[in-house]
Amino acid sequence: MTVRDEFLARVREALRDRPTPPPVPRDYRRSLDGTDVVELFAERAADYRATVTRVPLDGLARAIGDALRERGASRIVVPPGVPAEWLAASDVEALTDEPPLDLPTLDGSDGVLSGCVAAIALTGTIVLDGGPAQGRRVLTLLPDYHLCVVRADQIVGTVSEALTRVDGSRPQTWISGPSATSDIELNRVEGVHGPRTLRILIAG
Repeated sequence: MTVRDEFLARVREALRDRPTPPPVPRDYRRSLDGTDVVELFAERAADYRATVTRVPLDGLARAIGDALRERGASRIVVPPGVPAEWLAASDVEALTDEPPLDLPTLDGSDGVLSGCVAAIALTGTIVLDGGPAQGRRVLTLLPDYHLCVVRADQIVGTVSEALTRVDGSRPQTWISGPSATSDIELNRVEGVHGPRTLRILIAG
């Protein structure tokens, strides 16, 4: 028996003579039928101070190149699985995370280019689960600039819908705007536990 099994067995024993709790209601709204989720996601993500641009699929490489040139980036971290054509119009050095890059290299890069597994219109959130084009969590948490490609068909209305698309066995990162925190006097500080700048390209 593992420590987890032992712990859960003791909890069950302690609750054995307690009444069974009533079922949790699950009748909350699970989708945004009739809503343009792409437009709503763009609006909500921008509210979080992310820079959002909609681009056609056939113009994605050009948009990525323009974004990186605008940033002045020359060395960009690229997770495994990022399509080579994404950088076809860029003149940056791609730091591929195979083998895994060390922390000084990540910290010294000009940013990271990644995809995502889903995006949530209602909350303006990007979801990463380490799948193709996303890479390890540290890749999108340590560099100060994150350029994220979100396909229009990856955008869903609600959190419930997003949960059906993620791999629950993988570590996840849910991103709602650039990393930021506020102290007791409401002084906002960005870049504390993630990128200070979030750029989103909605493709499609």
